[in-house]
This record gives sequence, C-alpha cells and structure tokens, in this order.
Amino acid sequence: MQKTNKLNFLTAGFPSTTKGTVLNAIEELKKLKLDGMELEFVQSMWLKYKDKSLVKKIIDAKEDLIFTAHASYYVNLASIEKAKVHASVHRIYQAAQACASVNGYSITFHPGFYMGYSKSVVYNQTKKYLKETIKKIKDKGIEIWVRPETTGKETQFGDLEECIKLSEDCEMVLPCIDFSHLHARYNGTNNTKEEWENMLELLEKKLGRIALDNMHIHLSGINYTQKGERNHLVLKESDMNWQGLLDVLKEYKVKGCLVCESPNLEQDALMMKKYYK
Repeated sequence: MQKTNKLNFLTAGFPSTTKGTVLNAIEELKKLKLDGMELEFVQSMWLKYKDKSLVKKIIDAKEDLIFTAHASYYVNLASIEKAKVHASVHRIYQAAQACASVNGYSITFHPGFYMGYSKSVVYNQTKKYLKETIKKIKDKGIEIWVRPETTGKETQFGDLEECIKLSEDCEMVLPCIDFSHLHARYNGTNNTKEEWENMLELLEKKLGRIALDNMHIHLSGINYTQKGERNHLVLKESDMNWQGLLDVLKEYKVKGCLVCESPNLEQDALMMKKYYK
C-alpha cells in the first residue's frame, strides 16, 4: 500500500481552470501547488487505463502528485437485484484497476441503501459483496485502499460505525470519512472539536494508528435539511466549521488525503491548505 508522510490537499476532479485532458489537469495542479486530485469515475470510466502509452505519460507527468479515485455513483452492494450487485462489484473493481494503473493511493465508493431492510441485513450483504470485490482486486495483483464512504442521508448505508466495521471485517479496507456528509446526515451535528476528537479516537481504537496515518477525507461546505444532505456549498457560504476540523486533524497528526468537494474546487482546496500550514 502507498504511504504518505503528511496530509495532502486534493481537488475532486480536474481543477476548474483545466482545459483538456488529465495531463493538462496535472500541469494545472502543479501550477496551483496542490498535492493531487481525485479521479472522478462517478458517471463513467473515462480513463483508458489499458492504454499503456497513456498510462506511462500520466505516471511520468504526475511525479509526486497523489491520485485517489471515486467509483461510479451507480453502486449498490445492498440491492436485492443480483444483476445490480454484480454490476456494482465490477464498478468498484474497475475503479481500483484504473486508479492503480496510474499509481493511485485509494479509491472510495458509496456502499448502498437500506431500502427498508434492517441495518444488520444490509450490513451482512454489503460485507459479503465487498469481500468478493476485494478478492477480485487481490487476484489481479492490485494493492490499493478500498474505502466505503460515510454518507449524507440516514436512508443510505454508511454511518461511521458501519464503515469502521467493514474495515474490521474486510482486507484492504479503511473508511473514507466525509466530514461534511456526517455533519449533514444528522442535521447539523458533528461540527465541534469534541465530536471530531471522538471520531478520530474511535477510528484509532477500532482500526489502530494505521487508520489515522492513511486517511481519505472528503470536505466541502454543505447544504442540508432534516433528511440530510442536499448539495455541496463553497465553504464560506456554509456553516461547516472547517478551520476547527483542520485544527483537530493537525492536533492528531493525521496523514493521507483531504479531497475538496466544494463547487469552487481549487479555491477552497488552496484556502484549506494555506490555513493548515
């Protein structure tokens, strides 16, 4: 598994000033002095990762930039339809292949929905098919962190405890902690020093220091209702206490990647990186 000795600040996708291809995005990230980007495969698998010539160009260009990836939005490991489950397994596997081909660090995905079933039933099915996915990835010789993401609505599988439990039960799995989702999921909670400290301490208690040394974080401003997440916002237009969160991450010496998902991608990413330093 890749390791990093600091907290890196990434954009979710190409910086908005990018014109053209992933190679142009890499050059833009270097100009901005950001640390990398999340490859967004949420709508389609656009990276031709079997094109060895292209992959070599990307690896040569990226140098010490860090890549993560977000698998398709069309993942639901908890579906009662076997075809949808198998398609979901393939989409996560494909994201792992693509990200690993360009020496990526970590991939994340939204695990699924409860759809009226009990948490235990949904957990067991999700675990079963995540293990199947990990086996496919390992059989291909790929080593990459695979991350169920904490989700923004209580109708979605993926609270913090569920993502931690999957990480305990499955190889190569650690959570992707979307602090904005956890803030929205419970209608404005999880926005204080004490709450974040409790989260980080739970991660370390359950998964060991490796979880804090290899974090994959999502952060943005967020709009929400009593039902949870509505949409992402620019940090300064939201009630997300991002400075307080960064202070806690620094206090706990967290390492890994923080992916900015604000609508103004690079501006908020740069603002957070500057504040953190």
